[in-house]
Amino acid sequence: MTPITRFQDIQAWQEARTLVSQIYKASQSGQLARDFGLKDQIQRSGVSIMANIAEGFGRRGRQEFVHFLKIARGSCSEVQSHLYVALDNGSIDELTFQDLQARSETVGRKISAFIAHLKRTTS
Repeated sequence: MTPITRFQDIQAWQEARTLVSQIYKASQSGQLARDFGLKDQIQRSGVSIMANIAEGFGRRGRQEFVHFLKIARGSCSEVQSHLYVALDNGSIDELTFQDLQARSETVGRKISAFIAHLKRTTS
């Protein structure tokens, strides 16, 4: 694994950034744009993924980093739950739902793999 010198180097953060961009894009039009509560929640959950990865990295301690990565993973699950609400109430279409769910699952897997890596290695 390439040494990580800044949070922007973390693949999970990079994937989360793409996910957040797509969430914002999906919430700019249609019914989701008018559902201010759900739009706000799903955007905040996505941003929380990125923010917690960055904050954990900035803490400079492995245990704290893992703690914040777990919070980020929880925020990822929150995004997934909000996507179901958006699908069920017709705020997003099936194709958008599937794309965002797949992206969020990828982010969650990358976070989990990174947690496992950090727990496995010492430095």
